[in-house]
Amino acid sequence: MISRFRTACRVLFGISLVLLFVQCSWAASDAAISPNMNATYAETSVESQRSSDLVRLDDLISELLKSNPDLGAARKRYEAALTRPAQEGALPDPRITVGWVSNGYPLPGGGLGSDATSNIGFQVAQEFPYPGKLALKSGMARKEADGEAQMYRARELGLITQLKNRFYELTFAYQAIDLLNRNQELLQQLARVADARYAAGKAMQQDVIKAGIEVSILETRLVSLEQKTHVLAAEINSILNLPIDSPLGRPEPIADIPSIESIASIQAIANQTSPMVRAQQAIIDSRQLGVQAARKEYYPDFDVMSGYYNQGAMKPMWEFKVQVKIPLYYWRKQRYGLEEAGLRLNEAQRTYRSIQQDLSSRIRERFLAAEAARKLLDLYSKRIVPQSELALESSLASYETGGLDFLTVLSNFVTIREYRISYYEQQAEYMKALAGLEELTASSAFEAKSK
Repeated sequence: MISRFRTACRVLFGISLVLLFVQCSWAASDAAISPNMNATYAETSVESQRSSDLVRLDDLISELLKSNPDLGAARKRYEAALTRPAQEGALPDPRITVGWVSNGYPLPGGGLGSDATSNIGFQVAQEFPYPGKLALKSGMARKEADGEAQMYRARELGLITQLKNRFYELTFAYQAIDLLNRNQELLQQLARVADARYAAGKAMQQDVIKAGIEVSILETRLVSLEQKTHVLAAEINSILNLPIDSPLGRPEPIADIPSIESIASIQAIANQTSPMVRAQQAIIDSRQLGVQAARKEYYPDFDVMSGYYNQGAMKPMWEFKVQVKIPLYYWRKQRYGLEEAGLRLNEAQRTYRSIQQDLSSRIRERFLAAEAARKLLDLYSKRIVPQSELALESSLASYETGGLDFLTVLSNFVTIREYRISYYEQQAEYMKALAGLEELTASSAFEAKSK
């Protein structure tokens, strides 16, 4: 009798300890799951907040802008494009001709001074395109350089978005690991309580087995998440052009994020600031100048030439002439050139419209993803998680008095754990959707603030 009484006391003490531990643990998590969205993204792990190897997203972005080879290549393409306007606006290279005309023998000076046709001299010639042609070609190159600048900006935003997506996924992985570590301690305590109740004859063996299985399942999830952190860290190092195995550290907590605007407002911003739209607009401007340049091809170019010829004892001879290139075969060349330029302009305008449509579709997709994640965050923080906590506490109290079986308690425990993990997952999805909108609009209005 004394032995059974002691076992029962140990069971009651263990259940009371679990109740206290559960309440304290969920209270610690409630700091991260709050109806106030300004506090939604606070880190739950006190240990991680005090860690000296926290990595800031802003620092990673700075490193990306400095070291990413793909972005560096895009920058060089833009810099190369900047050199073309001056080249296209320059005159053709002048031509210098040096020679002689001999009489009697082929060497220079043959018949010089005695024959009027013998001379030694040189010519200088310069081609002058019709006025306006060079300016139009230079303008086309300048617009193409503007397009390259926007393509560089688009690539920059795309890489930043890739980095942010990996960063937020890594944040979720660490949040899930923190939660599972806390749950592992709770689950081990529950397993000990089940074992004590089984020893006292108040529980079935399946309770002990089931508790052990859940502990093992939790360990497998922790292993999987740990692997995920290493994979994500390697991907981030790859984007930053760092050695794959370079230590990265834990993501710094996100303290606050701006509220999302209406989709109409976002669409309006994107139509004005999107790099892809602006790049295509630059192409249209270049093609319009191309049409004007094709019309200029109907006008002739000029070739101005001047020469000096030494005739020995005879007076020197000077020469000056102007040659005109007549577009005689315009119906076979210039006409088709103008038609081609017009078709290319039409193609660019249609592509512009296609880019606008694709942009609108992608903005809507990311906006709906953000909106859905935001709604789920509110549901988890205001209704699902609090109600699940109450259900777990109630089931623990009933289990203490013997009014409820262990499997129900365990089911409630697993349910609230999954809801909390889903909450953190929706945090990451919300932040990734905002990063996508920032990429499409080239706007910093969706940037999150670090804690």
